[in-house]
Amino acid sequence: MNEKISIILSTYNEKESIEKIINKIFNQLENTEIIVVDDNSNDGTLDILKKIDNKNLKIFSRQSRGLASAFLLGMINSSGQYVGWIDSNMPQLVSFFDEMKKKLETNDLVLLSRYVEGGGDQRSSLRVLSSKLINFFCRLVLTNQIKDYTSSIFLMHRSKLDLAVPIAYGHGEFFIEFLYKLNKGGAKICELPYVQPPDVEGSKTASSIFRFIKLGIDYIIRILIIRFRKN
Repeated sequence: MNEKISIILSTYNEKESIEKIINKIFNQLENTEIIVVDDNSNDGTLDILKKIDNKNLKIFSRQSRGLASAFLLGMINSSGQYVGWIDSNMPQLVSFFDEMKKKLETNDLVLLSRYVEGGGDQRSSLRVLSSKLINFFCRLVLTNQIKDYTSSIFLMHRSKLDLAVPIAYGHGEFFIEFLYKLNKGGAKICELPYVQPPDVEGSKTASSIFRFIKLGIDYIIRILIIRFRKN
């Protein structure tokens, strides 16, 4: 099975990891293209990307618009039978894609999950707590069939994208709606355990308690809208 794979990466100031993750993806996966959507990085990320000489690398630079629109832009410009997404600062997780691809023989989407047996989270206590609370709320309000709504590291059949109407707004919370719509549409979702590595010191993901409170409120509102909106 050698179906083409399209991996979408969203970047904002990822100069420390972007070349490493791109090289790992190309070295590990055959017949693969990478679509990078850069949200106006100011640390030289775009300069690094432009120096990578690979015809299977597509680069889109724009003003910051969020993860949802980055995924939509990447999806529109992808050509693979399989479409995937991974955080740009997690090259150590690229090794999971081989197993994810195998699981697609009997599933529509394969998701890396911290909340199935064997999974875990090594980030700060604040991030672990907030993630667990949001996922508990998702399972309570939406469906308990999905354990990790906020992982956002996945590989799926392109043919199933139509089940989830393109979502062009939002940041990490858009993936909750994406998974919910796929599940509601009958897509078969498989979760593979993984351990989330610790945050890199100085990373944009290492945030204050005030930002987490705001994000938590945004997530709760989005979850309630997803559940009770009339489609």
